[in-house]
Amino acid sequence: MSLRALIVTALLLLPVPLIAGEADVQAAQGSIEAQLRAFQADDTERAYSYAAPNIQRIFPTVDVFMGMVERGYAPVRKPARFAFGKVQEMGPGAIVQQVLITGPDGRDYEAVYTLERQPDGVWRITGVSLKASNALST
Repeated sequence: MSLRALIVTALLLLPVPLIAGEADVQAAQGSIEAQLRAFQADDTERAYSYAAPNIQRIFPTVDVFMGMVERGYAPVRKPARFAFGKVQEMGPGAIVQQVLITGPDGRDYEAVYTLERQPDGVWRITGVSLKASNALST
């Protein structure tokens, strides 16, 4: 194979992983946004459906899950606003996504979501860490 043919082949193959990565990020962000919208709408069943199986094992009912969310994650439970920040693919099927949230108290928070692609291809939330922040960056 000539050098030119090798370069053309490499360039043709290059966009595929980038597009797949973008699609995964968008799908993961879609799961986060759908859960946050479900929280805002008080659709607790739908919000719970975005939790990964490992989270659903720890919090086996919607009521138990929502109790945990309401006690420890008020900004996530009732966000006034939210926007996606930095994202990092941690490997095939694993993403860490920063979400910048204005809570119901008007304060800014940083939520860091971990997500995993499930065997059915759907991205589910495996964890969230939350901290108050005075200076958030994207």
